[in-house]
Amino acid sequence: MTASFDAMWADLEPVGRDPRGGYRRFAWTDVDAELREWFAAEAARRGLGVAVDRAGNQWAWWGEPSAGGKGVVTGSHLDSVPGGGAFDGPLGVVSAFAAVDMLRDRGHAPSRPIGIVNFGDEEGARFGVACAGSRLLTGVLPVERALALTDADGVSLAQALGRQGRPEPAADPEALGRVGVFVELHVEQGRALADAAGAPVGVATEIWPHGRWRVTLAGEANHAGTTPLADRRDPMLDLAALVTDARTTAERHGVLATVGKVEVDPNGVNAIPSQVRAWLDCRGADPDAVAAVLADLGRFAPQQESWTPATVFDPALAARLSRLLGDAPLLPTGAGHDAGILSAAGIPTAMLFVRNPTGVSHSPAEFAERADCHAGVVALADVLAELTR
Repeated sequence: MTASFDAMWADLEPVGRDPRGGYRRFAWTDVDAELREWFAAEAARRGLGVAVDRAGNQWAWWGEPSAGGKGVVTGSHLDSVPGGGAFDGPLGVVSAFAAVDMLRDRGHAPSRPIGIVNFGDEEGARFGVACAGSRLLTGVLPVERALALTDADGVSLAQALGRQGRPEPAADPEALGRVGVFVELHVEQGRALADAAGAPVGVATEIWPHGRWRVTLAGEANHAGTTPLADRRDPMLDLAALVTDARTTAERHGVLATVGKVEVDPNGVNAIPSQVRAWLDCRGADPDAVAAVLADLGRFAPQQESWTPATVFDPALAARLSRLLGDAPLLPTGAGHDAGILSAAGIPTAMLFVRNPTGVSHSPAEFAERADCHAGVVALADVLAELTR
């Protein structure tokens, strides 16, 4: 099992390396195509049937889901944020294949099909909508809106799919209907497990509500060297106010708010900008508190791009898996996941977290000890065996 995990990890590790550090694995790019080829090759190596749903997500099946009843599915995603870490997403996919290898080594004969999924564009780093693949699959993201999304270079999702030879996406209730239970393994994005001595694996209880908003700040382009300060309409000042106001209002309401992406026109060192676009991420345990932050920032006219309500994972399933794994810690998370989208669609869903000693994510510093990764594979294999007895 450890050799299986280590070989796959080494094979995947160089794909999409960013020269500036970390990874740049954006959806529907040549790097993404290489990742999808890797997934298909790993499935073929194990004799697993591979399918791509109408939303563009990849599925590998041990057993026939249409004949063997609804399956138990695991997996995650392979795309990244800009400068992202190695573990967010890929750990769940690699562990899924390694868990299947372990079950086969044990001689396990699953009573129902076991699936492995690679959800497309989970991070939303290129087109701005997180969990796009699972949102399209479940019909939460309308196709018309998805196709019109554009990246920083003005390339629409429709154009990007065309360049990769992919058809237009669509909701796929048939593919979704093959999933009876979904279990996603993920590196923890925080330090709860690191602070709980002796707990390499935990079980998620919920995902906080979270959303993204776009703010457009208008100004007037002019020369940086000739325009008096009193005559300027500089949207960068409004941006500075947005950043500081978001921080202070988030502190006041007990939530998290981040301005993490900015586009400036014309983006010249000697030019006063004509316009600034900024993206606000806000999330917290209390949706009313998140709404209060947005109300306090109303003068910036934030436009909602996505909103995911709170997700409470099946409490009985979470408790069952915690007991199975030796009373593994139960913990919430502020990070969104495809598991949350499937849970909201009515599928019994659970998440396993692998300890992250740095507590850092969406950064090259994201990390999990190899022994903890192996423990995660064992835990996932035990869960899959329990659910397919």
